[in-house]
Amino acid sequence: MNAADARFTGLIEAARALQPRTVALRRQLHRHPEVGLQLPATQTAVLHALEGLPLRISTGTECTSVVAVLDGANPGPTVLLRADMDALPLTEETGLAYASETKGAMHACGHDTHTAMLASAARLLCSRRDALAGQVVFMFQPGEERDHGARLMIKEGVLEATGTKPSKALSLHITSGWRSGVVRSRPGPMMASADELRIRVSGKGGHGGIPHDAIDPVPAAAAMVGALQTVVSRRVNVFDPVVLTVASIRAGTSTNIIPETAELVGTIRTLAETTRTFVHREVKRICQHVAIAFGCTAHVEIVRGYPVSVNDDTVGAHVVELAKQVLGARCGEHSANPITGAEDFAYVLREVPGAIAFLGACPRGVDVGSAPPNHSNRVLFDEAAMEHGVALYAAFALDALR
Repeated sequence: MNAADARFTGLIEAARALQPRTVALRRQLHRHPEVGLQLPATQTAVLHALEGLPLRISTGTECTSVVAVLDGANPGPTVLLRADMDALPLTEETGLAYASETKGAMHACGHDTHTAMLASAARLLCSRRDALAGQVVFMFQPGEERDHGARLMIKEGVLEATGTKPSKALSLHITSGWRSGVVRSRPGPMMASADELRIRVSGKGGHGGIPHDAIDPVPAAAAMVGALQTVVSRRVNVFDPVVLTVASIRAGTSTNIIPETAELVGTIRTLAETTRTFVHREVKRICQHVAIAFGCTAHVEIVRGYPVSVNDDTVGAHVVELAKQVLGARCGEHSANPITGAEDFAYVLREVPGAIAFLGACPRGVDVGSAPPNHSNRVLFDEAAMEHGVALYAAFALDALR
């Protein structure tokens, strides 16, 4: 066994010994989910979980974040490990004994598991402080679900928590869609950008039985739905993926009234920032010209969401190899394709060479293809997978801070 391997000796066993703590914290957070940037109960639970550990802890001012710093026994670079903490506005229907007790809120994306895994990884790494040459920053982040919490924490100084910008960063994301305990990642784009599309088509209202006296925005809006797909199929390289979805059309109030306006809303997903810019421009051009063809006008608003999550080429590949080495050869898989979901860890990856990796947690005995997915109010995660998450977080830091 080489020196690098020796540092990982007993990591799985240590993570397994911490599993009762990990599960207890996860279930506490699951019972009491909080949505958005203000998560006071979650923050308190995290602070309690870290209590007594040799960590320098600070909390956010504009959000209820927690930043904990572990100083290794010797000087060296900084590594950042991140977990998001917020829930989704859903009513849980899992039937779990520890199901959400907060009406209209649920940890349907597994952020409760992320937080619990990182807290246990912090405890594990504190017990191995003598093996660390450098510092570990534990980033507990609110507001990942559409609230740009990572960007806010960067603004508040999480990347300068040790006085030195991290040299590497890792975030794990659990998923019910993969075999339990398996870690997947890849170099390059891992998750898509996500932008909101809002189109308001304006015409001239009138009587439904006398359409020639009106300018009907509904046919114009309907034509836009099909025309917009030509951006994907005819204006963008087939090897440069784009998703453009019109998810809602709203117009009119009665069967005999031609409305004055029609509204379309949807999402745009891309895997390259240059493509993102091009698609935005094309969407506006097409909508405005289609509107003119129908005698209408169109106001197009594109609300920029999270950027593309781009894994560092070296770190993205290394995480998979590290998972194989620490968790077992079958527990690390190269992800052939990116995922068109979006993540605000992208803001960290813009600043620090790092990776976001996915941890499979399909419940035992459930077919991966039929398991309720993340963001479903029936989603279930195999808690046993959290042992692998704790061990991988710790291994990533031990490996980087040799």
